[in-house]
Amino acid sequence: PGAPMPTTGPARLPSLTGLRFWAALLVVLYHLSHKVGTLPVLGPLAWYGRSGVTFFFVLSGFVLAWTYGASPAPAGALTFARRRFARIWPLHLLTTVLSLGADAAIGAVLPVAAALWSLALVHPWALPTVYGGNPASWSLGAEAWFYLLFPPLLRLLAPRRRAWLPLAALCTALGPVLWAAGALLPADPTVRGWLLDYLPLTRTPQFVLGVVTGLAVRHGALPRVRSARSGLLPAAAAVALWHLLLVPWHAAVPDALWYGPYSASQLLPAPLFAALLAAAARCDAAGCPPRLLAGRTAVRLGEWSFAWYLVHEIGVRCWLSVHGRPAPGAATFGVWLLLAGGSLAAAGVLYRWVERPCERLLRGAARGRDATAPLPARAVRVGRQRRRGATGDQPSVEPSRLT
Repeated sequence: PGAPMPTTGPARLPSLTGLRFWAALLVVLYHLSHKVGTLPVLGPLAWYGRSGVTFFFVLSGFVLAWTYGASPAPAGALTFARRRFARIWPLHLLTTVLSLGADAAIGAVLPVAAALWSLALVHPWALPTVYGGNPASWSLGAEAWFYLLFPPLLRLLAPRRRAWLPLAALCTALGPVLWAAGALLPADPTVRGWLLDYLPLTRTPQFVLGVVTGLAVRHGALPRVRSARSGLLPAAAAVALWHLLLVPWHAAVPDALWYGPYSASQLLPAPLFAALLAAAARCDAAGCPPRLLAGRTAVRLGEWSFAWYLVHEIGVRCWLSVHGRPAPGAATFGVWLLLAGGSLAAAGVLYRWVERPCERLLRGAARGRDATAPLPARAVRVGRQRRRGATGDQPSVEPSRLT
């Protein structure tokens, strides 16, 4: 009792970084389809691309568990909070200012009160402020809630392997239960949508499922497979099939009805995303990451995905204010390419000159403060054991570019 748990696999998971780009692409295409205009084939497939946010919530839990779940002396709650603050808040602040500036330039009502709530990352807890200063930032409010939960959740779960499978099953079951609860909620689709899709409590099972899956993969608690890549293709196919099934479902049931696919597309696919993350992480751990996800270009696009997610809707809003919706067909396709490509290029600039430098600066300051604090006694013991060769455990390096 009290001994550090064994670790498996590398500290870096490049395939998960590559998957971030595809999830962000889903969200971008969702906004283009809904706001700019739909396209044949691609439009219906992207109509429920907001499921990419569900992927990000599962991914967040997975990577945090992978990073901190193998450490014999996990970071304290304050250190953890500083690291998360350095990761998301500087770019959130900048894109909120850009969004407010865009609203002022196009003559829209400035959501100043909601923006102030969003800067504190509490805006999704109330319907009037859920979109904050930058509508895309609502998910960061949910992430802030997850960051508060994670340290005690990890302390509770890390030593209790027998609880992982029942908890994963519970989180999986809560998706359909919450979706079915839409029948009991107010008929107003705005209120129902906030309760089921935006409220952080509703999204918490997705994050917890990611945490449990990350712990299970990190510590080799999942069933063995013939080869690491043998599970990746079926998991990816299941995710693709889910999005294909949403097309006829949408044609048969309007989104305004509770049993339509709108909320289902957010609440039901979390287990599929968890399986995909587990399969991709296994490939990385086995040293055979797929080039489509872990190649140099794929990883670079994944690194840009956070900035892309936060900035793309601002560009869409400004374009529509100046030019309006384009004509169907080739004109719509051209605007899709222009807005998606332009916002991706802007995201690359923001990543290079804002996101990464600010994170390094804030994390460096935090490390400087942490270095003056005494180490816990248990951490000192572990360090001595490692110097003496008494343990084979390897320290875990935080994959900060993943979350």
